[in-house]
Amino acid sequence: MYAIVETGSKQYKVAKNDIIEVERLNLGKAKEAKLDKVLFILDKKDATIGNPYIKGAHVVCDILGEKRDKKVISFKYRRRHASSKKKIGHRQGYVMLKVKEIMA
Repeated sequence: MYAIVETGSKQYKVAKNDIIEVERLNLGKAKEAKLDKVLFILDKKDATIGNPYIKGAHVVCDILGEKRDKKVISFKYRRRHASSKKKIGHRQGYVMLKVKEIMA
C-alpha cells in the first residue's frame, strides 16, 4: 500500500515506515503530523484517485526532527556598474517525517 501526498507544493510517494524530508511545517511542539492532502492511494489492487484530493483520507507521520540544508548563494552582478552587486544566502529548513499509517 502506498499513497501520493502533497505538502509544501511538492508531491511525495509514501508507504508505511518510509522516512521523508518535507519543507518546514508549522507544527509547534507536536509529536505527530497529519498530512490530509492525499492525491492517490493504491491498496493491493484497488486504486483511489482524488479530484484533486481524496475526502477523508490522511497520512499520519511521526516527527523525527528538523534539519537545515546547505547554504545556497545567489550573487547578482552587472558589469561596469560599481553599485550593482547583490549577494544573498538561503538555507532551506526541513522536517524529517516517518510514515506511521495511511488512512483511506
